[in-house]
Amino acid sequence: MSLLSTRQLSRHFGGLKAVENVDFDLPTGQVRALIGPNGAGKTTFVGMLSGRIPASNGQVMFEGRNITAEPAHRRIRAGMAYTFQITSVFGRLPVTENVALAMRWRTGGDEAETKRRVAESLDRVGIADRADQLAGDLSYGHQRLLEIAMGLSQDPRLLILDEPTQGLADSEIADFIALIRSLAGEMTILLIEHNINVVMQTADAITVLNSGQVLAEGTPDEIRANAAVQAAYLGTG
Repeated sequence: MSLLSTRQLSRHFGGLKAVENVDFDLPTGQVRALIGPNGAGKTTFVGMLSGRIPASNGQVMFEGRNITAEPAHRRIRAGMAYTFQITSVFGRLPVTENVALAMRWRTGGDEAETKRRVAESLDRVGIADRADQLAGDLSYGHQRLLEIAMGLSQDPRLLILDEPTQGLADSEIADFIALIRSLAGEMTILLIEHNINVVMQTADAITVLNSGQVLAEGTPDEIRANAAVQAAYLGTG
């Protein structure tokens, strides 16, 4: 069963067709990567999935329910968590408070449960030792990890990660790959990522966007061998 699906999903900006008639199905429990060249429409597509960009046409379905017109906060409460391509942490608040703010609605103000989930989420992404730091004092890479912790703390059914390895050091990327592998099966993950090595090591399946449309879908091996993908994106055609 598909946790998330779209039908004929489109977004036009004036005469620009940023996304055009995309049919997409994400099965429950899968790690799916969304890749494509710059300007392919990835960020616009994900913005429509998360409710941050309204669709011009088409539908977004989540757990079989049409959520096309629902705002972002309702999608979050329905079980989506989305980390931004650009970090959106509260720099003047401690790391722990950033995570607590992201998920207090789930715990109903239960401080003990909030504290437990905060600690668990920070430990999961490897920054528990920075819990008391101001978020703005973290490196860019650690801010990305904090944002992932904020998403995980909400116990989502769907975790959408937009360029999560941007700004991470090589050792942090290796830890990120291990994190995604550990989360596989616990939740459904949609990964928008430029680092093709990360994609090939973490994704069960890959969707390739090009010029606002689906160019190809398949396993990592199938995508690597696809001549159209090689020509449009992988640079080997």
